[in-house]
Amino acid sequence: MLQTPALEAVGVTKYYGNNLALAQASLQIPQGSFYGIVGPNGAGKSTLLSIMTGLLQPTAGTTFVLGNNMWTDPIAAKEHLGVLPSGMFMFERLSAIKHLTYVAILRGVEEKEALARALSLLDTFELPTDKKKPIADYSTGMRKKLGLALALISKPKVVVLDEPFEAVDPVSAATLQKTLRSFTAAGGTVVLSSHVMSTVQDLCSHVAVINRGQVLCAGTTEQIAAGKDLGTRFLELVGGAGQKTGEELQWLSH
Repeated sequence: MLQTPALEAVGVTKYYGNNLALAQASLQIPQGSFYGIVGPNGAGKSTLLSIMTGLLQPTAGTTFVLGNNMWTDPIAAKEHLGVLPSGMFMFERLSAIKHLTYVAILRGVEEKEALARALSLLDTFELPTDKKKPIADYSTGMRKKLGLALALISKPKVVVLDEPFEAVDPVSAATLQKTLRSFTAAGGTVVLSSHVMSTVQDLCSHVAVINRGQVLCAGTTEQIAAGKDLGTRFLELVGGAGQKTGEELQWLSH
């Protein structure tokens, strides 16, 4: 019996005015996978993830979370999701512990349990537990770690992360990666976008390559890499090998 995908996009098209961002994009993400979404800048990665998580409505097509249609039954679909979007909004006057507890209670977690989860996440990600320190004082890296904590606080089955390691120091990145690996080992599904091919190849069991609004290929990381370094294979797929070499800027030489 075929298992219901953790996330699925079916014929998703998105226009911004007259600009086509996604063209009939379809993708199935298996339950329990650590799934990487890669592509050049402007390829449509963030748009696809935003549509799959209900943050952005498609022009055409639809998406599912564990078989629940995001657009006809959004409450059932979002119940299973934890999301770290690009440019995540936060209540900057709140402290991290208050923000985490508030979000957990909104998601139906008992107050005592919400506080316990918040303290556990703050300790793991080495974030302040001070109730008087506002998020407004956080660095970009601290906000990224808090964003992941917010995505995990409701104990979701599927976590979708847009560039989760961007602006995060190597030590903190290692902690985040260990946490996400443990999450998938326990049966959860992680979907992330990244520009760092080495990170995707190291972490992800599956990968999809997106370019110019289309899913070029999708499968296990080994299948997509085809015996090569994933970065090399990525350049082959998106035509990066034919890009400019920098020789046009010889005038910069001394």
